[in-house]
Amino acid sequence: MYDLIIVGGGPAGLTAAVYAARKKMNLLLLTKEFGGQLMWTKEIENYMGYQFISGPELISKFEEQVRRFAVETKYEEVNGFIVKEDSTFLIKTQDHEYESKTVIVATGKRPKRLGVPGEIEFTGQGVSYCATCDGPLYADKVVAVVGGGNSAVQAALELSSISPTVYLVARDDQYVADPIIVDKMKAASNIVELAGYESEGIFGDEVVEKITIRNIATKQTKDLAVGGVFIEVGLEPNSEFVENIIVMNQKKELVVDCRSKTNIPGVYAAGDITDGPDKQIVIAAGDGAKSALMAYDYLLHRK
Repeated sequence: MYDLIIVGGGPAGLTAAVYAARKKMNLLLLTKEFGGQLMWTKEIENYMGYQFISGPELISKFEEQVRRFAVETKYEEVNGFIVKEDSTFLIKTQDHEYESKTVIVATGKRPKRLGVPGEIEFTGQGVSYCATCDGPLYADKVVAVVGGGNSAVQAALELSSISPTVYLVARDDQYVADPIIVDKMKAASNIVELAGYESEGIFGDEVVEKITIRNIATKQTKDLAVGGVFIEVGLEPNSEFVENIIVMNQKKELVVDCRSKTNIPGVYAAGDITDGPDKQIVIAAGDGAKSALMAYDYLLHRK
């Protein structure tokens, strides 16, 4: 029986682990891998303490600090969550079950799919959801980025340094992205903006050869000859394992109060999995610290 189980190995989960370890809590960190979305981020300019740092570099700093406290870590995906009659919790993975008095859910989000023909078939064969991870594989190839948010604009900017032409396909005329990123993207001479378009399908033989897009206003379609398609249309929460157990909003994010509490006493949530209004690394880390302190306080006062 652990004092605390933390589910998730991104900034929220790792920060929670450090704070819980400093409180001498008997804890277990369950995660498929360290990093989460941070591993997809090439340039970070707004994390305090660093003028500039890459995502993988920053997560290595987090990981280094966690290892200093010898936190017990198991690389397993959680797929089950049970509230027991004695108000403790049973956490299930494919091969094991773990018991705990408190839980912090910090499982973050994953990329959304477009849901168009060819997307699944060509994943790994020209379709990617991470420009930072896979961009170098498409050096000297014409590519398309689909999306109009921060991640899409930044992906187009990153790819413009290695690709001769980058098509940025967005549904709306206005990007939902930080102005500084948009300004940098617009200054790149080889990014072709295609606003007001949606994707119809991704096609090729063994690998991606083209993407078909449709003008939303005129309904006309056209093909773009590309060697790669990077899909950046948002994220969805990794919250399936607590569905119908923890209260969620319409986006399937976990509803928490200002103390990171969910509707279940002893269960807390931190980072992008929550219904917090902004998804930022520094906010996720702060959530992680707060949730660990609240779990500790809960155990102190638990009858």
